[in-house]
Amino acid sequence: MTTDYDLSDAQLLRYSRHILLDELGVEGQARLLRSHALVIGAGGLGSPALLYLGSAGVGTITVVDHDTVDVTNLQRQIAHDLAHVGAPKVESAAARIAAINPQVKVRALRERADAALLDRLVGEADVVLDCSDNFATRHAVNRACVAHRKPLVAGAAIRFDGQISVYDRRDPADAELPCYACVFPEDASYEETLCSTMGVFAPLVGLIGTMQAVEALKLLAGVGRSLAGRLQMLDGRSLQWDEIRVLRRADCSVCGDHAER
Repeated sequence: MTTDYDLSDAQLLRYSRHILLDELGVEGQARLLRSHALVIGAGGLGSPALLYLGSAGVGTITVVDHDTVDVTNLQRQIAHDLAHVGAPKVESAAARIAAINPQVKVRALRERADAALLDRLVGEADVVLDCSDNFATRHAVNRACVAHRKPLVAGAAIRFDGQISVYDRRDPADAELPCYACVFPEDASYEETLCSTMGVFAPLVGLIGTMQAVEALKLLAGVGRSLAGRLQMLDGRSLQWDEIRVLRRADCSVCGDHAER
């Protein structure tokens, strides 16, 4: 038996708790099964994001990461385990997704996310999740998303502090919604903080990465209101969330009025 949206009996059973949601239902689940998510980074943020995208039934997931699993990663990067220490993170994450949901197609690319690679991959995806840990990659991802008009779900976490937002420039006529560079300009000076030197509270990356999955799944299924135009910041010490409205900058070097297209 199949439905109008071609879900098999096995899929109807596997995704039954989604299908029970009025906002999602069979149609929304079918959209997820037909969708393609691109995830940049398979570390602390990428681990929970990837596992939830896979368990939720996103049909195709492309994951990009050049690194290998280190024992110091296991404190927070829940897609990996001792058996995969020394293995490429993308292969470890793909194996974990397959163990949860073998119906999902995972493309594991052990490469650096440079501009050329991103230009090719972003154009193929329906949503992009930036789970990287440095500004150079974040800006490269943002440029590709603006160029290809793909929604970007960007998260970051260090020490006890996390942040998340959605940057959605699919409609250039929307004068208010910013891109990542509107909020964090490319020419600004930021102190690059790394987990290896500053530390990071293990569950914090789980919270932010899981929220990235939430936002990506909402975008793919067409439900709810995304975080586009809103930046949420978490202080993990007090579990206090703050939200600020963020706007497009007309002088933005990426999406501004005089930016190179």
